[in-house]
Amino acid sequence: MKKFLGLAATFLVFGFTINAQQTVGLVLHENSSQDSGYVLFSPIGSLNTYLIDKCGKQIHSWASSYQPGMAVYLLEDGSILRAGQVENPSFLGGGEVEKIDWDGNIVFSYLFSNMDECQHHDIEPLPNGNFLVIMWEKIEMGEAIEAGRNPKFLETELWPDKIIEVEPIDHDNYNVVWEWRAWDHMIQRYDSTKANYGLPKDHPELINLNYVKNKNSDMHHFNAIDYNPVLDQILISVHTFNEIWIIDHSTTIAEAATHSGGNRNKGGDLLYRWGNPDAYNKGDFSDQKLFGQHDAQWICEGNRFKDCIMFFNNGRNRVDGDYSTVEIISTPRNIIGEYIDSYPYYPYTQSWIYKDSVPANFYSSNISGAQQLDGGNVLICDGGKGVFFEVDTVGNKVWEYVNPVSANGIIEQFQPAQANKVFRCSYYPMRYPAFDGRSLKGKDPIEINPISYICNLNIPNSMQEKLNNNDASFRQNNGIMYFKVPFENFHIQLLNVQGQTIFSGENKSEINTQNIQKGFYVLKAQSSEGAIFSRKVFI
Repeated sequence: MKKFLGLAATFLVFGFTINAQQTVGLVLHENSSQDSGYVLFSPIGSLNTYLIDKCGKQIHSWASSYQPGMAVYLLEDGSILRAGQVENPSFLGGGEVEKIDWDGNIVFSYLFSNMDECQHHDIEPLPNGNFLVIMWEKIEMGEAIEAGRNPKFLETELWPDKIIEVEPIDHDNYNVVWEWRAWDHMIQRYDSTKANYGLPKDHPELINLNYVKNKNSDMHHFNAIDYNPVLDQILISVHTFNEIWIIDHSTTIAEAATHSGGNRNKGGDLLYRWGNPDAYNKGDFSDQKLFGQHDAQWICEGNRFKDCIMFFNNGRNRVDGDYSTVEIISTPRNIIGEYIDSYPYYPYTQSWIYKDSVPANFYSSNISGAQQLDGGNVLICDGGKGVFFEVDTVGNKVWEYVNPVSANGIIEQFQPAQANKVFRCSYYPMRYPAFDGRSLKGKDPIEINPISYICNLNIPNSMQEKLNNNDASFRQNNGIMYFKVPFENFHIQLLNVQGQTIFSGENKSEINTQNIQKGFYVLKAQSSEGAIFSRKVFI
C-alpha cells in the first residue's frame, strides 16, 4: 500500500490543480521502504548539502562557498567532508576539499588545484581520520612521447590520475602521507625502444598507455574511489577504460611506484580489474561489461552481498542500446585473499542486476550511483534527472524522490525539474554515530509551495533501539535454524542470493534447513509496525 497521500486533491494552488503531475519532492513511499535513516546529497550547481528523511522532509543542511566538486560524505562526528569546485585554467574542475561541522563551521579547507594537478570527482574518508583524493596530474607532450604514447593520440598533454592520502593538521595545513600514480604503471607496444614496451595481454597488472585512441588529455577519468579497511585495498572506477581497478594501499610511497612490496608484494600494480578485457587485449567489444560506470564500492559488513562490489553501470554505447543498470559482482579470491589469476578476470556473470522493465526508461548517461541498504533494498541515484529511488530485492520500486534544488535555486512544486542534477546520494541509518544526541525532527520539504501529504515512517524509535542493541540472534543445530527477534508479531523470510523466497511464515522461530542447498542466504524478519531485521547467514 502506498504510504504517501496528498490531502488536497481538488484544491487550486497557484493556478495548478494538486492532481496535476507532481514535479519535485517525495513521489512514492511504500511500506517496504527502508525508513530507519536519512539521505544526504549535494545538488550540482548549488552551494548547499542537504539531509532529508524518507518522507522528503529536510533534517539538516550545510552551506559552502563552492559548488560540488563532486562527492560529499557525512562523517561520524556530524561533519561533512565535501569536494568543492574552484576555477582552474588548466583543468576541468574540482580542486577544493573542506570539512564543515554540524553547526556550519569550516573545520578545514584545503586547495588541491594548480597548473600541474587538480582534485576531481571523488574523495574517500579513511578510518584513521585521513582521506583519499583523486587528482589529475599534467604530463607534458615530450614526457608522454618519451614514455611511448603514440603522437597520433596526443594533442598537447596528458592528464593521468593519481591518488594521494591526506593527513589533516589544522585549518590550512596537511601532510601527504601516501601516493599512487597511474603513470608509474604503464605498458605500451608502440615504441619498442622504451623500457615499458610489452604486450598488454601478457601484463594485465599494467595500464595500456595507448588504449584510449583519441587526443583527449583526460586519459583515465577516475570518477569513484572506495577503501576496504579489512583488505587495505582501494577500488577505483575508471571511466574511459570502462573498468574497475583494485590497488594495494599497504605499500609505502616508494613501493607504490614499483612492481613489488606491500601485503600482496605487487607494489602499485593492479591487483584486479574487471569490466572490459579489451583494455588489456584479452577480449573485444562483445566481452565488455561496463559502459561509462560510476560509484564503484564494496558492500559493507551486515548487508546483503557483503564484500561484493556494486556499481552504477551507466550503459552508454551498449551493443543493445543505451540504458542503465545497477550491478553487483563477487570478486574471486583464493584462501589467502589473492585475486584469482584468470584473464579475462572473473566473474563472467553478475550476482545481481537491476534494470527497468523497459530498459530505455532508466538511463543516465553520466554521474549517478547506488547503495546497498541494511534490509536488502538498494538506493539508486539517477543523477542526470536528479531522481533518487529505492528498489527491493526483486526490483520493485518502493520509494522515489525528485531533487527540488536546481542551479537556479529551489524549484516550486509543479514547475519543471530542470538543472537539478546530483552526482550521487548516500543513505545513513539512524544508528550512525553522527546522529547521537542530535535533534532530527523533520522540517518542511525543501521545495517551494510543497503539497500537503501524510507520510509515516516505518520504524518507531523504540523498535529501532532494540535492533541497534542487537536484541536479535540466530543459531543452527542439526539442520534446524533457530532465531529470535525483538518483535511480538512478524513475518519471516529466508531469501537466496537472487532475492527469491525459500521459506516464509508468520511468527516462526525456527526453520528446517535439512533440504535447503548449502550456501549464503538472507534471513529477514519484518514486524507488524514495519521494523526490519536482516542478516546474511550460511547454511
